[in-house]
Amino acid sequence: MNAPTQDSHPDSVKLRKLHDVLRADAQQVFAYLPDPDRDVLKALLKNPALNEEHLLVMLRRRNLPEEIIKGIFRLPLLEGNHRLKVALAGNPATPSAILQTLLPQLHLFELVNLCFIPGVTPDQRVAAERAIIQRLPNVPLGSKVTLARRATATVVAELLMEGQAQMMEACLSNPRLKEVSILQFLNSARSQADSISAIARHPKWKNRPNLKQAILKNPRTPNIWFTLFLPNLNRTELRNLAANKRLRPDQRRLVEESLGRKP
Repeated sequence: MNAPTQDSHPDSVKLRKLHDVLRADAQQVFAYLPDPDRDVLKALLKNPALNEEHLLVMLRRRNLPEEIIKGIFRLPLLEGNHRLKVALAGNPATPSAILQTLLPQLHLFELVNLCFIPGVTPDQRVAAERAIIQRLPNVPLGSKVTLARRATATVVAELLMEGQAQMMEACLSNPRLKEVSILQFLNSARSQADSISAIARHPKWKNRPNLKQAILKNPRTPNIWFTLFLPNLNRTELRNLAANKRLRPDQRRLVEESLGRKP
């Protein structure tokens, strides 16, 4: 049996492959992008033919080693390249320190999209949400309305707490908004007559018992909602409501009149 030649030794084979990777032209580089060997990926980052399209394909991989992510971040090609920064921010292997550097450079709705990328880590989502919330004071109303329709539960809850009537419908129609966020808003000083009415008449929220109670306990609730909601309360609920010291005198009178009509 013939002994293996020096060229067939595994180390020699790998060295030849790495040599080929370093010398590959732009078209040949694509063939190496799915390679699981991190040495091959490190060699690719040194290939002078490596370009934006190669890196965008590489960053779609969800299993990239962290050292490759760091290597990409250090490439001169990344500087001034917005598409690569967005792709790098959306890779689940991107370390927190790099992510914090990239997020301020992303546009508002790129941050929103980052929250919904399949495989995005909880830490990435939280960091993106914080970056969005930090920008809210400078976001125009029209963009806030769009954001209210599309954002995560955390962001839409923050927008709801602003209490702007123009945003209420968009916030309330967001499928990710949680009831507890509406309760917090109704119990806050930000809730006003128009925003309370928007919740009280919204088809998704108007029949929630906890929200009805919060609406009726709010001194800024218009009397029309007492007229509509009180007949459906039992005596115990009405007595508890009458004991609420936050009610205006006219609101308490409506509750007591409704209580008097109960058999």
